[in-house]
Amino acid sequence: MTQTIQKIVLTSILLLSGLMGCTQNNSEQTAEVANPKVVSTNTIIADWTEDIGGDEIDHISILQAGDDPHVYEPTPEDTRAFEQSDLILYNGYNLEAGLIRLLESSAKQAKKVAVGEGIQPLELDEADTGRVPDPHVWGDVENAIVMVNRIRDELIELSPEDKETFTQNAAKLITELKQLDQWITQQIQTIPANQRQLVTTHDAFQYYARAYGLTVAGTLIGISTEEQPSAQTVKQLVEAIKATDTPAIFGETTINPTLIETVANSAGVKLAPQKLYSDSIGAPDSNADSYSKMMVANTTAITENLGGTVKPFQPTE
Repeated sequence: MTQTIQKIVLTSILLLSGLMGCTQNNSEQTAEVANPKVVSTNTIIADWTEDIGGDEIDHISILQAGDDPHVYEPTPEDTRAFEQSDLILYNGYNLEAGLIRLLESSAKQAKKVAVGEGIQPLELDEADTGRVPDPHVWGDVENAIVMVNRIRDELIELSPEDKETFTQNAAKLITELKQLDQWITQQIQTIPANQRQLVTTHDAFQYYARAYGLTVAGTLIGISTEEQPSAQTVKQLVEAIKATDTPAIFGETTINPTLIETVANSAGVKLAPQKLYSDSIGAPDSNADSYSKMMVANTTAITENLGGTVKPFQPTE
């Protein structure tokens, strides 16, 4: 009887140990399941993707704050990031020309999504190529909401088990963006009507101007910052500024200010002390280190320098 009991106890211990071992192995396997790898090409898309994806994705932004997507030259690290990714989110409409060429050639496994190409583009004239789609679609916050919805849907398709998290995060972001859209409209309306003229270094604010009631009176260069303005272009811009009631013109954070300073001096007009953020959000801990804060910083600078008054943006949940 004693031997039988001992055998039963021993068998029970062995079974329990086996079960514990299986449970531990299963836990280890579960812990080893990696988050999906998501790559964004520019800082604006990266900002939205991080807000929506949170801790449920492993995310990399190729461009960093201050990088100009028009002229950025890809690195070997970018190739590796594309090759190892599950999903690549980029703007499209040839904004990130070098990166688009790279991802098309190197990212064989990842799904590639041109988030900005869900927007019907404005078409503008470029000196060398004729009419081309304007890639700066995020200038209209309503377009930004469309892009946020697309990012949410792509992340849900990539990781369906995290659908609730992605949906909640996107909803919170969209609530803020809707309030931002209304706020921008209200600030621009405080500018005297004859002074709602926008002059910038490159043609990146057409969507913004059309959405919020401004006129782009002129730019130093076209859509792409690769372009170099001629002396004739500078002269024409100076004449255009003199022909309007524009009280100030604007440089941009990603572009050397020398030429726009020359234009301001020649036209006898103020160059706004605040540079506008056109193709990149601001550096971490700056007043423009997210898309929403970037749009607030731009609107504040434009409104104040063109003769309007600004109330603080205070979103509510």
